[in-house]
Amino acid sequence: MEDPRRAAATPAGAADALRRAAPALLAFAGVRALGLLVLALWSAAAGKSPHTLLTARWDSLWYTRVAEFGYGWEVRLPDGTVHSNLAFFPLLPWLERLVSAVIPLSAADAGLAVSWGASLCAAWGIYLVGELLHGRRAGICAVALWAVLPVGIVQSMAYSESLFTALAVWSLYAVLTRRWVGAGLLASLAGLTRPVGAAVVAAVWATAAAQAVRERRVSWRTALGVLLAPLGAAAYVLWVGHRTGDGLFGYLDIQGQWGNGFDGGLAFALFVGAKFTSFPLALAGVALIVGVALLIWLYVLCVRQGQPLALLVYCGMVVALALCASGYFGSKPRLLLPAFPLLLPVAVALARVRAGRAAAVLGGVALASAVYGAFWLNGSGPP
Repeated sequence: MEDPRRAAATPAGAADALRRAAPALLAFAGVRALGLLVLALWSAAAGKSPHTLLTARWDSLWYTRVAEFGYGWEVRLPDGTVHSNLAFFPLLPWLERLVSAVIPLSAADAGLAVSWGASLCAAWGIYLVGELLHGRRAGICAVALWAVLPVGIVQSMAYSESLFTALAVWSLYAVLTRRWVGAGLLASLAGLTRPVGAAVVAAVWATAAAQAVRERRVSWRTALGVLLAPLGAAAYVLWVGHRTGDGLFGYLDIQGQWGNGFDGGLAFALFVGAKFTSFPLALAGVALIVGVALLIWLYVLCVRQGQPLALLVYCGMVVALALCASGYFGSKPRLLLPAFPLLLPVAVALARVRAGRAAAVLGGVALASAVYGAFWLNGSGPP
């Protein structure tokens, strides 16, 4: 097998890596196309615009406003709470503004184009990580599983999850192949995309520290990657603190106004507990408990599978931040979307199944995911 440290290091290597990933990318595109088709049919029946659902609702509106008018806009709620657009990290709106300046698209449509392109880049990166660790079939299955997640429709929205996942997975792939400068740059960009970029930084730092202890030396490339990794998130948080006059705590105060914070999972536990006040709600409470147990079980499988330290640190932090943060609990499935390493144990098991059977299973799940995505987006949606 080709040395992964050298793979994709040249144009020819990148072309070969893209060729190997082609079946995975085609499968991903097919699943996303199915989701959009079902969404269009469902929305037409409901008298709604699928374009509006994908580009002009919930967080996508806030990103578009940042792209068009910059920071400084806020909404004051009747109870006096202030929601500021400073809560939204800048990389996606920057790209929306750039794309709309180059191509005759609105900022909202530019956000959609960025998300669609980023989702393909994320799928390519997931394939390469799966291939590197478990072989080609596992890489294809990992991409297919990421595409058919129940909230996979978010990958096709003008949201930042696809962009963040693309930057995170390629940073992690760079760590696995010991390209430290690239890993640090991509981690820095991930930190400019979402607060959970801290998980990518932690993965870079943990792996670099383990390598330094093992080799009893630190190369200049490793040191540079470590220094670059936190710059994006740190720069934005410090800028917000300076703008608000609240220093290091400025961004946390803004998130607190939105009802977001880290409480170790207390608010989520109370939310689940409140479901057991009546029989119909108790079923939802049981489902939530089963879902959390499934996430923990999958992470345990990742550990038993011997996943690299970078993946375990990254995935563990993404899951912990999603489950242990206060805020709107309906968004937690969306927040878990970047936790792709959880899918690798399932992908390995699926890769051992006959190709026809695996395709049938994934096809059925893809259809169910498309229906659920259309129902979800025409209803409560993913704030």
